[in-house]
Amino acid sequence: MDACPKALVLKSLKTQLRMKQGMNTTNMIKTNNIQRLTIANNWLLKNALILVLLAFSLSAHAGEQRDSPDPNSTNALRESLRELISSAKDAVFPSLVNIQVMTSRFYQGREIKGQSVGSGTIISKDGLVLTNYHVVRNGRKFIATLANQVEVTAELIGEDPLTDLALLRLNLDEIKAANISLSVAKLGNSDKLAVGDTVMSMGSPWALSKSVTLGIVSNTNRIFVSAGNDAEGMRFSHDQRTGIYTRWIQHDSAISPGNSGGPLVSLWGEVIGVNTRGSSNMGFAIPSNLASEVAAKLSEHGHVPRSWFGWTLKPIRNTGIEKGVLVNSIVENGPAAKSGIMAGDVILEINNEAVMVWFAEEKPLLLMTISDYPIGSEINLRYLRDNKVHKTTLKTRELLAEQGKKTYFREWGLVGTNITRKMFQSRRLESQRGVLVQGVRGGGPAETAEPSLRTGDVITAVNGNKVVSLAELTSAYETLVGNISVEDHVLLEFTRLGRSNMTMLNMRNGEVNQHTPEVAKAWLGISVQPVLTDLAKRLGSPSATGFRITRVYPATSAAMSELAEGDIVLSLNGERVIPRGRQDSGMLHRLIRRLDIGAEAVLLVSREGKEQEVSVTLERTHLTRAEVGRQQNDDFGLLVREITFFDRDENRWQADTNGVLVEKIERAGWGQLSGIRYNDLILKIDGNEINNLADYKAELETVTQSKSERVTFLVLRGAETRFLYIEPDWFPES
Repeated sequence: MDACPKALVLKSLKTQLRMKQGMNTTNMIKTNNIQRLTIANNWLLKNALILVLLAFSLSAHAGEQRDSPDPNSTNALRESLRELISSAKDAVFPSLVNIQVMTSRFYQGREIKGQSVGSGTIISKDGLVLTNYHVVRNGRKFIATLANQVEVTAELIGEDPLTDLALLRLNLDEIKAANISLSVAKLGNSDKLAVGDTVMSMGSPWALSKSVTLGIVSNTNRIFVSAGNDAEGMRFSHDQRTGIYTRWIQHDSAISPGNSGGPLVSLWGEVIGVNTRGSSNMGFAIPSNLASEVAAKLSEHGHVPRSWFGWTLKPIRNTGIEKGVLVNSIVENGPAAKSGIMAGDVILEINNEAVMVWFAEEKPLLLMTISDYPIGSEINLRYLRDNKVHKTTLKTRELLAEQGKKTYFREWGLVGTNITRKMFQSRRLESQRGVLVQGVRGGGPAETAEPSLRTGDVITAVNGNKVVSLAELTSAYETLVGNISVEDHVLLEFTRLGRSNMTMLNMRNGEVNQHTPEVAKAWLGISVQPVLTDLAKRLGSPSATGFRITRVYPATSAAMSELAEGDIVLSLNGERVIPRGRQDSGMLHRLIRRLDIGAEAVLLVSREGKEQEVSVTLERTHLTRAEVGRQQNDDFGLLVREITFFDRDENRWQADTNGVLVEKIERAGWGQLSGIRYNDLILKIDGNEINNLADYKAELETVTQSKSERVTFLVLRGAETRFLYIEPDWFPES
C-alpha cells in the first residue's frame, strides 16, 4: 500500500520529463488553443506536484485507515521530490556567473558612462559564457563573478542583436592564477519541452546574489503578434531590430532585472533556454537550440553570418491566400528586387521545397531557415502573381549589421555613426558615404556654430578633405585635436535634406562664463528680515516695526560696531524704515545702496524694548553668486564657479579659503564617476593649489595637453577633505 502511491508519483515525474519529445511544429501550433487554456490555469499546473503529494496523503490507506496516512512514506516522497529538484539545480548552478558591465552609450550628443548587471552561463571549458546581447550592449569592460565568488575579467567574443545573444570569454590566466576549475553547464534540447514542464530560472535578480526560482512552461512557441496577425520583433533602437528569429519559451518561474542572460533549467539539469525578459508573472527565454547554434557561430566568426533576401514576409492567414507565404515588402536594389520579386507575390517554393506560413508562429522558423543558406547562394523560387505561377533565381547577399558604430567627438560636441546599408535605405540617403550625426551636445561647438549641426546631418568633409567613413573622420579629428598649432576653427561640410552646407566649429572648449558685475555700491554687513505689526506685537514692542538683524557678517565694519543679532532697525539717518509686507524685505539694503561707500550711517535700533543709535561705516558691495565667473569643461563634465564672500560665511570657511565650487555635474561624466559631487570645493588639482577660476582653467588645460592617465582632485566636502581620482578617456570612444 505504501510503496504503490510513491512509485506512481515518481513515475509521473519521470513521464513529465519525457512527454511529447517528438512533437513537431505543426502539431504544436494546432494545440495553440489548448495552450491558452493551460496558461489560464498556470497555478494548477505549477502546483501539480503538491496536489499529487496531497492525493497520496489522503489515499495512503483505504477504508478504516483513510484518516491515518503513514508519515514515513509521505516524508520519503517529499525527500525524493527535493532530491530531484536539488540535483537539477546542482548540475547548472556552479556554472552560473554574475556579469558586471561598464558601459559607454551616447545620448543627445554626449557620451554617458554607467554600469549594468546581468547573468550568464559557462558553456565550455575554455571559459565561454553565454548571455544576452542587451546585457553586454555598449559594454567596454566586463567583470564576471563565479559561483565561488571569485571575480575575473572577461572579453566580448561576439554579439548577435537579432537574437539578443552574446558570448564572453573569461580570462583563463586569471582563473589559472586563482587555482580554480570551471564548471560547465550542458545545453539541452529545447524541442523536447512541453507545456506544463517544471523549469527553474537562475541568475542574479536586482544585482543580488545568485538565486533559483521554480515554475512551469506556459507556452513553447510564444511570439508577439501585431494587429495584422504578423510576427513582430522588437527594437533596441530606431535602427536595430531583435527577436525576429525567436519563438520564446514562456514560463512563470520568477525573473527580474539582473536575471537577463541567466539559464532556464529543466529537471534533467540541462539549460533549455536563456532568460531574456519578463513582466508580471511571465518570463520569456530564448530556446537552447537557437542559442546553441548562435553561440557556435559567434565563437567561430565573432558574429552570425546570414544570407539576406531583401524582402519582408507575412503569414497568409486572413489574406484569402491558401498556400505559401506573402511577400509584404521589397528593399530597393535588394536580391529579391533584382530577381523580379514584387510586393504582393506569394512564394510557393524555395529551392524546390514547399513553403507554408499560415500562422505567425511559423514565420520565425522560415526566416531562420533561409538565413542559414550560404551567403551568395543562388536560390530557386516559385511564386504566384495574378493567379499565375512564375519561376526565378535569387542570389543572396550578406545580411550586414543594421546599426553603425558610434564615436563621441568631445571637443566638437557631437556623436557620429557609420552609415549602414539599412540606415541608408530607411533614411533614403543619397549615399552611404560620410558620417551621420547621431546627436549634438547642447551648448557645444557643433550646436553653437552658424549654421549649427543637427541630428541626421551627414558630415562629408573636414577642412576641405573628404571623409567617407567614421574611421576617416576620427583620424581627422585626432590630428586636429592633437595639434595645438591648428587654428581655433574647423571647417565642416555636411548635407541636410539633399542640400550641401558648410559651417565653422569653434575649437575652444569651455570659455569662462563671466557675468558683468554691478557697479560697486555702499553695503552694510548685515542680513535682515522685515518685522511687521503682528510680529512686533508678539515681540512686546508694537511700535517697533522695521528690520530685524538676523546675521552680522564677521570681519566687516558692522561686526566692529555695536550692532547685534536681534536688533530691530527702526530708521536710517533719521528716516523711518517701515516695511509694508514681505515684498519690502530688500528695502533697507536698497536705501543703503543710495549712500556713498565709506560714509557713516546712523541706525536707530530697538534692543530689548529700548532704542539707541549706532554709527557704522559703509563698505562696498560684494559679488553675488550670479555675478561671479563660471567655467564649463565638457571633458570632465563639470561646471564650476568662483566662491563669494557669502559662500565663505554660509559654509563657515575662513576668510582666506580659496578654490572653485562645483555648481553642476554631468551624470556619468568623468567627474561624477570619480566621486565628485555638487557643492564640492575644489582645492587642488594634481597637487597644485586652485585659488581662483584662472588657476582651475590653466590646470585643466595642462592636464588636457598632457593627456594624463590619472588626475587627482583634492576637494572640501562639509568639514572633510577628500582625494578623488579621475581616469580620463582622452580619445574618441566607439
